[in-house]
Amino acid sequence: MSEKGGKTGGCSGSTPVFALSVQFIKGVGPRKAKAFERLGIATVEDLLYHFPRYHLDRREITRLANLVEGNIQTVSGQVVMVETKRVRTGFDVCRVLLTDGTGRAWAVWFNQSYLSRQFRQGMLLTVSGKVQRRSGQQPEIIVEDFEQGVPGQQLLLSAGRLVPVYSSCRGLTQRVLRQAVHQALEMAGQLPENIPVQVITTVGLMARSEALHQIHFPQDMELYAKARHRLVFEEFFLHQTAHLLMREGNRRMAGVAHRSGRDAIARFQSSLPFPLTTAQKRVIGEIMADMESPHPMARMLQGDVGSGKTVVAAAALVKAVANGYQGAMMAPTEILAEQHFRNLQHLTSSHGVRIALLKGEMARSEKAKVLEDIAAGQVDVVVGTQALIQSSVVFRHLSLVITDEQHRFGVRQRAALQAKGEIPDSLVMTATPIPRSMAMIMYGDLDLSVIDEMPPGRKPVTTRLVPEERRQQVMLFVKQQLDLGRQAYVVCPVVEESQQMEAVMEVFDRLRSGLLAGYRIAFLHGRMPTVEKERVMGAYRAGEIQVLVSTTVVEVGVDVPNATVMVVEDAGRFGLAQLHQLRGRVGRGDRQSYCILLCTPKTEEARQRLEVLVKNTDGFIIAEHDLRLRGPGEFFGTRQHGLPEFRLARLPEDWPLLQLARLQGQRMLPLLLIPDKYGLHTFIEELERKFGQYLGKI
Repeated sequence: MSEKGGKTGGCSGSTPVFALSVQFIKGVGPRKAKAFERLGIATVEDLLYHFPRYHLDRREITRLANLVEGNIQTVSGQVVMVETKRVRTGFDVCRVLLTDGTGRAWAVWFNQSYLSRQFRQGMLLTVSGKVQRRSGQQPEIIVEDFEQGVPGQQLLLSAGRLVPVYSSCRGLTQRVLRQAVHQALEMAGQLPENIPVQVITTVGLMARSEALHQIHFPQDMELYAKARHRLVFEEFFLHQTAHLLMREGNRRMAGVAHRSGRDAIARFQSSLPFPLTTAQKRVIGEIMADMESPHPMARMLQGDVGSGKTVVAAAALVKAVANGYQGAMMAPTEILAEQHFRNLQHLTSSHGVRIALLKGEMARSEKAKVLEDIAAGQVDVVVGTQALIQSSVVFRHLSLVITDEQHRFGVRQRAALQAKGEIPDSLVMTATPIPRSMAMIMYGDLDLSVIDEMPPGRKPVTTRLVPEERRQQVMLFVKQQLDLGRQAYVVCPVVEESQQMEAVMEVFDRLRSGLLAGYRIAFLHGRMPTVEKERVMGAYRAGEIQVLVSTTVVEVGVDVPNATVMVVEDAGRFGLAQLHQLRGRVGRGDRQSYCILLCTPKTEEARQRLEVLVKNTDGFIIAEHDLRLRGPGEFFGTRQHGLPEFRLARLPEDWPLLQLARLQGQRMLPLLLIPDKYGLHTFIEELERKFGQYLGKI
């Protein structure tokens, strides 16, 4: 930790014990330290916060006379004899005969003859394993774990207690991990608190030192539960408080106050060829209020696929331009950027908004002209890809930055675009419905707007779960749709990136030479060059391709109103939120559309999971189910840029603790803004140390 004074947990000198390399832990050393690094463990702190996956209950020591065949039991006894036998070439057995005064049993290890050198007659030994009996012979215990000594007489870490089981790797056994953690706890001693004592007292939390001891080596499950409660709260509190400080810092900065432009917004809304939904009007009102504030807007706009986020973004851009400023909108792909460019042109053409498109694939002279116009203020709104953050892009008066599908960008990319202006308003948009608990974790420093209503008249996509053995009938249905002039997607699951091309090409070849022979079929996967991917998507959008075989690279993409069928191969391998996003690729026009989930679930639970998608069209309901099933780390299919990984907390079950942590963070905020007065300077340093890489300096 970053506590001042140079002494932490009994370690003298300038380096706090938490910061010491694991190699200085007794029994580790430089060679084993390299194995620890494979687990992401470099310091004593990393090791102490490498929590057990679960605990084995080895508190009961069974008498040898009471062994039960087939049970996994723990016994203690004195070594009577040791023997090693070569059963056959490449296979040997080490056996140790134990006695405890009530009976005898053999402890058995396979292909570990070297262990025989560790045991000697008269030694006390405790072993755990499965009991088996052979007719007329003494019982055998197939050893899973062992330790020298007897519980109650010696300190044992693998028996006579609730025994921790950790995530491990080659070169690190469970016994080595347990011993290293125990030594680290001894080294650390009485640890300083890393959250304010005011919060610990108010919430009634276990002390940090005790919590770390009880999470690794609990005396009982009640104390384990209290330790987990403390440490989960700690994770949430540190994270939420950092976000709250960032949010407060943003609110105290002087930004652009877009005072005028209400008439322009009214004209914009009245010129639309469709009525805005109540949700769109509410969200536009929230954004307008932010933009008129003297402090910079920091808002996230959530809206399901097809809910009308682009219109809301257009209203915000019209507001910025009406005040004499420029706006920028960044999209993750060139095709999506081109789509936004066309849509914004269509929506704002009658309002004198000058819009330019900036992307990587442009003629040098064309790009130079766009850059010149941006710098001169001859362009009001620039739509583009990451090309927008290049050093050659200079704005004259940038006051509004919009990032679409923001989770596809890293923290630095979003910050680089904001740096193009002088503290501009920021609006980040996502079509991925994010449960409130996840939004609070990922975007706790942002205000949240949600479009929770779909435009009237849009036909819901018909979703069906179809067994894989009926694939031929599905393709006959696809063929019927193609003959009506429609288009279709066929999406393949890919576990490893290296398998993308092979998986897609297998389905592509099967369709091209099978039922869909003669139709215009193309393929798309993430390993293709960007230029080629953009060319294929452009041809599909133009109707030159009838069937697109793809990975989830089409999950967030362009509107193709003529696409009416989405077939998902082996749908059980996708998350629900991901399937919902894929389903959103069809149903963009006025024709009835279909999403067919090809899957033969192996269990009833797997079938019910997919039925959630069949029965629900509300992305937020689906996302809650997905979060509950898969957890936050896999919510989007891949871990998000800038999202710290919680080591212990689990959502949604820990949602009440997250709410409590945020509430306590809000109550502490006034004190944290003047930390020296309330003795909280060290806590602020801890937040900077822990979250600076994600959230910047607080």
